[in-house]
Amino acid sequence: MMYFQGFVIPVKTGNRSAYLDMAKRVAPVFADNGALRTVECWGDDVMVGKVTDLRKAVQAEDDETVVLSWVWWPDKATCDAATAKIMVDDRMKPGGALPFDGKRLIYGGFDVSFDTGGGGRFGYVDGMVASVPDGKRQAFVDHAAKTARLFQENGALRVVNGWGADVPVGKVTDFPRAVQAKDGETVIFGWIEWPDKPTRDAGMGAMMQDPRMREAPPAWNGPLAIFGGFTPILDAGNVDGGQT
Repeated sequence: MMYFQGFVIPVKTGNRSAYLDMAKRVAPVFADNGALRTVECWGDDVMVGKVTDLRKAVQAEDDETVVLSWVWWPDKATCDAATAKIMVDDRMKPGGALPFDGKRLIYGGFDVSFDTGGGGRFGYVDGMVASVPDGKRQAFVDHAAKTARLFQENGALRVVNGWGADVPVGKVTDFPRAVQAKDGETVIFGWIEWPDKPTRDAGMGAMMQDPRMREAPPAWNGPLAIFGGFTPILDAGNVDGGQT
């Protein structure tokens, strides 16, 4: 089963160039150990929620921007085998201070539960994190398939959803507390790829008015789900995540 690692990272806004330089340096390390694609996206339209949101998820400060990132693997076994090698690779050593606060970074590993495939390079992405009751995994997949068709009708290039398979609990921040996941719930992480922001804005507007979006409620906990729009700043590797 295809697998990806998802990350949400608070980066000092003034450190964008330094962060991108670091990402360019480490992406080949992932690739050398079996990763198929590494994507880094800079926060552009990150919603502010009353209870949960992506900024609260990483305790972002006023001078920080949220980064959404993922690393695509052929399967979890490849990712797990690569982890120890990556940690001791000299190329992973920072040349100075990190351009982000690692203690507030959140990450997890996800089985790809739904993927429309295709899409190629993209110019904008909407990211989403939520939680789903463990017994509703198939309902989650079914809902993803239904809404993905609507997104693609309105210009989306690709829709991907992942089911939490290795989502650690952190000391300061983590994915479960980001969406207030309860016992018996699994964290999900997904994204929608668009050709550009204008297409995304028009597509989202049309989706909000489409009555088909209200025909079946999502399986995930909507009030606590967190969303954001992002601009890609690095896309290294196979554009279809290794699926041909």
